Amino acid sequence: MQYVYIVVIGLHVMAGVFWAGTTVTLARDPEIKAERFIRPQLGAAGMVFLTGALLWYFFHGAYFGSMEMVLALGILAAFAAAGVLGAMVRAPSRQLAGANAEIETRLRARMAMGERIAAWLLVVTVLCMAIARMV
Repeated sequence: MQYVYIVVIGLHVMAGVFWAGTTVTLARDPEIKAERFIRPQLGAAGMVFLTGALLWYFFHGAYFGSMEMVLALGILAAFAAAGVLGAMVRAPSRQLAGANAEIETRLRARMAMGERIAAWLLVVTVLCMAIARMV
């Protein structure tokens, strides 16, 4: 059973690092075309949520103490980050095809803002994961 834990934790960490890393990178450099990364980002987010649910089941179960409260705050921030990416990056990226220069500039600004907001929410998530170990 320990192999299952190792695999699930590994997938959770790798997907989370990819998701947070690409989000922070795209937030810092809006010249990178965010529409090229939104599908892998949301795919990694889905993997994070799936493996995170398994980890919660394995290690926390029905108990809800102070550690779980901090982790729950991080989970809410992660869900919010995924929602922001879906609303502010994925939706405008679909509208880029056939858009004129003015509309494209506006859409790219919205996508960059979405990446920045999601990056800060993912920073909160990572901090909650680190702090939960100490409470």
